[in-house]
Amino acid sequence: MNRSHTRLQLHRLGLATVGALVVLGVAAGPAAAHAEVTASDPRALAENVTLSFTSEAESDSAGIAELRVVLPKGIAPDAVTLKDAPKEWKLTATPDGYAIGGPALATGTDAEYSITVRQLPDEKSLAFKTLESYSDGKISRWIEVPTNGEKVDNPAPVLALKAAAPGAKLIAPSTSPSPTPSTAPSLQPSAAPSTPVASASAQATEESGSNTGTIVGVVAAVLLLVAAGTFWWVRRSRGRA
Repeated sequence: MNRSHTRLQLHRLGLATVGALVVLGVAAGPAAAHAEVTASDPRALAENVTLSFTSEAESDSAGIAELRVVLPKGIAPDAVTLKDAPKEWKLTATPDGYAIGGPALATGTDAEYSITVRQLPDEKSLAFKTLESYSDGKISRWIEVPTNGEKVDNPAPVLALKAAAPGAKLIAPSTSPSPTPSTAPSLQPSAAPSTPVASASAQATEESGSNTGTIVGVVAAVLLLVAAGTFWWVRRSRGRA
C-alpha cells in the first residue's frame, strides 16, 4: 500500500516536472532571440570606444541581410566608423543613426559586428533601437526601452555606463574631415560660405550693368552717326538745287 502510494506520488511529481519544463520552454521561446551591445570602455565620456553588437537570428527560413540602428542622443552618425562586420557588409550613415548590411547571412547565423565611437555621451545608459531585416522581407523590431524595471517583449540593446573618469571632458564635435578614412560619412554636408556667394552675385550684377551701359553707348553712337550723315546729305542736296 505504502509502496504503491509512493510510486503514484513519484509519477505525479515527474509529470509535474516535465510539464513545468515544457511551460518554461514555451515561455522562453519568443524571447530567445534578441539584440545586445557591449563596450570596450563602458564609461561616460570615454573616447574611441569599440561597441560590439550581436543580433540573434530568429528565422528558420531566411538570413539577416541588414540592420538599421537609431543612435542614442549624444552620438552623431558622423562620429561612428565601422571596425568589424560580416564579409562584404558595409556601414552607411542615416539621418538618425546608421544601416549596416550586405549579402544575407546563412539561415540561423547571428549578425555580429563592431563600430568605433568617437566619444560616449555623459549618460547613465544608452539604448540602440535596432531593426533586423531578413532576406525574405521579414523585419524584427528591437526598439522597446524598458522603464522602471518593467519587462518588454522586444527590448532594444541597452548599454549601462559607469561614471566618467576623473578629468574626462566632452570633446568638441568634429568640424573638419577626419584624417583617417571613414566608412560612415557625415550626412550633413558643410554649408557653402555666404560671403563669397554674395560677392559673386554682386560681381555678376556689376558685369551685367557694365555690359548694358556699353550696349547703350554703342547704340547712341550709331544713332549720332546716322543723324550726322542724314544732315550732311540734306545740306548737300539743297546746295545742288
